Amino acid sequence: MMERIACVGAGRMGRGIALAFAYAGMPVALIDLKPRSADAWARLAAEASAEIHGSLQLLAQLGAVPADAVARIAARITLVPDAEADAVLAAATVIFEGVPETLQAKREVLARVCKAAAPDAIIASTTSTILVTDLLPLVTQAERLINAHWLNPAYLVPLVELSVHDGTSAAVRQRLGALLQGIGKQTVTCGPAPGYIVPRLQALIMNEAARMVEDGVATAEDIDKATRYGLGLRFAAMGVVEFIDFGGNDILYHASRYLSRTLSAERYTAPAIVDTMMAEGRNGLKSGQGFYDYQGIDVAAYRLDVLRRTLGMLKHAGLFRPPVTD
Repeated sequence: MMERIACVGAGRMGRGIALAFAYAGMPVALIDLKPRSADAWARLAAEASAEIHGSLQLLAQLGAVPADAVARIAARITLVPDAEADAVLAAATVIFEGVPETLQAKREVLARVCKAAAPDAIIASTTSTILVTDLLPLVTQAERLINAHWLNPAYLVPLVELSVHDGTSAAVRQRLGALLQGIGKQTVTCGPAPGYIVPRLQALIMNEAARMVEDGVATAEDIDKATRYGLGLRFAAMGVVEFIDFGGNDILYHASRYLSRTLSAERYTAPAIVDTMMAEGRNGLKSGQGFYDYQGIDVAAYRLDVLRRTLGMLKHAGLFRPPVTD
C-alpha cells in the first residue's frame, strides 16, 4: 500500500520533511492548521514555495538534483490551507505533526488531527523536546502515536530517531520504519527519554566546545578543525559505542578517572557500566567482549573493514594523500 503523507505545520521542519518525500518521488500534503486571511495565506504559501524551490536549486547547483527536475519535484508538494485541512487529514495514512514546541500548540493541533484522521492513521510528532509519553493524553488511539525526530535539513540528513511509548503498536513501528527506509532514511529507536540519542550526545560536545573557548583552551577555529578532521571523521566511520570497544573500555575507564580528577567530576565521571565492564574484564575487541560480542568473528576482517571505512571518510574529506613511493 502506498502511504498517503501529510505534514501538519508549514514551517521549516514541515517543509523539510515534505521535501524529503517529494525528493523520493512521493506526493505529500503540507498543511497549515491556522486560520488566515486570503492575503496571509498567499504570503505563507509563497514563502514556503520559495524555500522549497530554493533548497532544490541549491541541490541542483551541487549536482544532486538535475536542474530540469526542480519544478517536478516541488510540484509533488501540495500546500493546504486550514479550510481544506480536514479532508486531507481524513485521507492521510501517516501524519507528521511539526508545530511549535509547546504543549498548548500541540494539544490544539493533535486534537484537530485526531478528530479528522482515520483511526488507523499513524500520528508521528516531530518534537525535539517533548517526551512521547507527555503527548499521550493529547491523542486518541494512543497505539498509533510515535515521535519521529528528524535532523535538519530533514531532506538531506538520513537519520530519523523514533521514540516510542509502551503502548506504541508493533505495526506502527514497522510501517513507519518501512516508509522512512523506503525514502532512504536510516532509523533508530529509543525509549521516552529527554534528548533522544543525537541531541543528548551533541549537547555535551557543544557545551564542552563552548567551555574550551570560554576558558581560552583553544580558538573556535582550532576546535572546529579538530572536530571536522579528528573527532567527526572518526565518528563518521565508527559509531560511538563501537569506538569504545575498538579502542578498549579500559582506555575510557582510565581517561574518565583522570579527567574527573583534573577537570570536573560532574562532567567526566564514568557511568557504572564502564566500571562494571572494567572489573569483569570486558574491554571490547581485545578481550572478545564489550558492549558487543566479538567471539566467533573474523577480527582481522573486522579491523580491515574499520580501516576501509576510515579511509573512505578521509578521501571524502579530501585529505587522503598517497604515499611517497620513490
